Amino acid sequence: MTLGATAGGLLLDKPLGVSSNFALQKAKKIMGARKAGHAGTLDPMASGLLVLLFGEATKLSGVLLDADKEYLATLKLGERTSTGDAEGEVVESKPFHGTEAELRQVLARFCGEIEQLPPMYSALKHGGVPLYRLARRGEDVERPRRRVTIALLELLAFRPPLAELRVRCSKGTYVRTLAEDIGRALGNCAHLAALRRTAAGAFRIEDAIGLDALQSLPPAERSARLVPMRGLLEGFPSTALGAEDEVRFRNGQALRREGLAPGLCAVYGQAGGVVGLGLADGEGGLRPVRLTAAQAAEKHRETL
Repeated sequence: MTLGATAGGLLLDKPLGVSSNFALQKAKKIMGARKAGHAGTLDPMASGLLVLLFGEATKLSGVLLDADKEYLATLKLGERTSTGDAEGEVVESKPFHGTEAELRQVLARFCGEIEQLPPMYSALKHGGVPLYRLARRGEDVERPRRRVTIALLELLAFRPPLAELRVRCSKGTYVRTLAEDIGRALGNCAHLAALRRTAAGAFRIEDAIGLDALQSLPPAERSARLVPMRGLLEGFPSTALGAEDEVRFRNGQALRREGLAPGLCAVYGQAGGVVGLGLADGEGGLRPVRLTAAQAAEKHRETL
């Protein structure tokens, strides 16, 4: 089977111990896709939901990256590591005698909008060099704090020194940093012992498939696992264009579309295919931001 120009997303359950790029490249080969991308990576030590994108769907990666994420996180209290997670060396160890009530009080302080200092072991760059490379050389550089939002921080289990949390957070949140900050707020230390992504936007881990299971499926069933372009944009504000307006929109012209709230908007053609993304100004204007290839929309019409 080859996907060719077919566009869509695949909900993959990434296993532990492999990089997101390894999982992406293997899935790309299994699916026979020519072009592939993702809507947010996971560290090798983390498992769970990866939203992979094929063909024209890769053009939606930016907007899908903005979606909130949900995780199951296991914290080990009383130990700090060099990386903030289980992959690093233990650099500090203290007995932990905190109670569940104390932990719940601290967790409540991290709900809402908070500031985080990005970890040195991250892919962020300083002077064009990834921070993790500097960290491996023993360097620690100044980096700006970031504002992120923790929408949910729920204690699921407490078996000292381990605490299992459900975390729902905005893009750019470092759960490793959150774990360390929680330990510090408890007057102790902590690191992230395990992490599993359970949701990204509207997509859930329950609907994902593992690499081995994907490989074992017949070609037709693999293709059936793809979330269509329209499904990837479900829940976004949207508008449909007639044939003439679609031509103008594809040529870069702004259109009048009353009633759209300001912000990104999914734009569909008259046959239901995804034309692309538009930006509404809240005053009736809609300008193109990202367009799919016209042949992809034509492909959609042929399947109706």
